Amino acid sequence: MNDKKQKLLYGFKKRLLIWATAFVFSYIFIYLVDPFSYKELIGKSWYYILEDVLWILFFSVIISEVSLLIDYYLDKKISWNERSIRRLIIQTLLQIIGSIGIVILINFIFEMCSDTTTSDYRKEITLMGQWIATNIVVSLLISAINTGNFLLENWKKTALESAQYQLKSSEHKRAAMAAELHALKLQIDPHFIFNNLSVLSELILEDQQLGYEYSESFAKVYRYLLVNSKKDTITLDEELKFLNSYIYLTQKRIGEGVQFDISVNEKLRKFLLPPLALQFLVENALKHNQTSKSNPLKIKIYTTKDDYLVVLNSLSPLISKVESADVGIKNIISRFEFLGDKKPIIIKSDKDFIAKIPLYEDK
Repeated sequence: MNDKKQKLLYGFKKRLLIWATAFVFSYIFIYLVDPFSYKELIGKSWYYILEDVLWILFFSVIISEVSLLIDYYLDKKISWNERSIRRLIIQTLLQIIGSIGIVILINFIFEMCSDTTTSDYRKEITLMGQWIATNIVVSLLISAINTGNFLLENWKKTALESAQYQLKSSEHKRAAMAAELHALKLQIDPHFIFNNLSVLSELILEDQQLGYEYSESFAKVYRYLLVNSKKDTITLDEELKFLNSYIYLTQKRIGEGVQFDISVNEKLRKFLLPPLALQFLVENALKHNQTSKSNPLKIKIYTTKDDYLVVLNSLSPLISKVESADVGIKNIISRFEFLGDKKPIIIKSDKDFIAKIPLYEDK
């Protein structure tokens, strides 16, 4: 409400300034055209002088409003950014035509309402010519001031948007770097490597074919991390293929302590999301919850009609809490902010943790 009042007050002050400018320049130009016109006021009563001032003010207000109306109309029809020369020519012509039309119209009204007639048509035509010239100059001046103000405001707006875009770009780069760092940490994490190599060695002793399949999934995970961690976006289909390898390693390591349920609309597989976003949410669920055969961690991944990918996991918090996931969640949100207006939605209840991440159509 206060912003609206401030805008109205700013608009009113701007109007008063334009009227005052038109009034001052009208008088200046009148005396430039006819330097001795002031003699007509000598010896006249204050009432006559006040009437003359009010008429000049009236003309100034009318010509200002018509000039602003023309500019306002053209702002909607012809952009300065796209057709500047055409806009300048059309605006100038309309301002001249409008100025001439105002003088003719007001003069016609005066003649219709006045009972007096004059035989000195030369003087009347000269006076009308002076008024037309004055109105044209004032009209073009007001238009120039208004256009300059418009272009200045537009430049300030563009500069602000550019600064905001650069800030978002910088934030996105930081988020991307954090995600890349996370991927690098995962690559060299001794626990991750040790756990998977331990499982691999056991599988090789039990079943060489199973050991081979495990090593292939292990290689796919690292290959994906190396190739895609630096990308801005990746298709959901590629992310799911990587996740399948990651899930395979997880299930072989944890066993029946975790259950996955994946249901994805085939049409959305070509949609985009930041790489490792889905893997992070799954890893986050594994990191902060117990995984036991008697009480398995349930992770459900599915898509919605409004183009969101949902990762839902049951809550079974660890007895000894690990480092908070808030930083990682904020990282995910910041990476999505760069991609569009839709933002991830995080919902935590007593039983479930739900993360809804938007998918973007490839254009």
